[in-house]
Amino acid sequence: MVISSLLISSHASAQVELVGKMEQGALIRAQVEPGTKVSLNGEAVKVTPKGDFAFGFGREAELNQELKLVYPDGLTQIMPLTISEKEYKIDRVNGISKKIMKPDPKAVERSRKDSKQVKAARAQFSEQNAFTQDFIWPLTGRISGVYGSQRVYNGKPGNPHYGVDVAAKTGTVVVAPADGIISLSVADMFYSGGTVILDHGYGVSSSFLHLSKLYVTEGEAIKQGQPIAEVGATGRVTGPHLDWRVNWYQMRLDPVTIVPSMASVLNKK
Repeated sequence: MVISSLLISSHASAQVELVGKMEQGALIRAQVEPGTKVSLNGEAVKVTPKGDFAFGFGREAELNQELKLVYPDGLTQIMPLTISEKEYKIDRVNGISKKIMKPDPKAVERSRKDSKQVKAARAQFSEQNAFTQDFIWPLTGRISGVYGSQRVYNGKPGNPHYGVDVAAKTGTVVVAPADGIISLSVADMFYSGGTVILDHGYGVSSSFLHLSKLYVTEGEAIKQGQPIAEVGATGRVTGPHLDWRVNWYQMRLDPVTIVPSMASVLNKK
């Protein structure tokens, strides 16, 4: 599914196609002439032998970005990119007791170990090109949580929510939104409970949180639409749902930028 497409050309051998929403939180897929070298804001971006690559704009990304392309014939193209600023849902909660606000040292240590595992999985690089596929929703239903939302407790900002939550009953099957290889499969993490990470290649990965049952193991090759787990209420949650997240390496992105709207999918059903 093409969400939006921008084709820029200033020379017979100089053109790049960018597919995605030019806004904060978006994953952008792109294609250039094979052999082209690409960098974003001065940082090299890996490109497949066929000329495909991906990059992202974080939750608070600067609105002015720069893409540089050096084509095989030596022509260099500088592309200024202007992205849209997003507004995020902010909830303020006051009157919470100091006891609740103070974290348990054991829980903090456990969550740090979990975080190291997750970061290592997301840092992996593979030469799969599954990231170029048209992604599908891993689960359909009512969206109960959105990317970028944040709660402020007693005036202190909590961590933003970096996924999209889909409410469903425990045991509801979750499928792969695109092909990939399982880079992490852990039945019980402190915050995220049952957790699976699916590597789609070239830094792009999907994470699935709060799962009650995992069908997959690390290193397993997965096809789009294949069942990978079941919805649960594991970890630190108040009810069963799927928390789906998309990353470009360690950059946390909004999954809704790469799939059709939930409303359009439900209408087709």
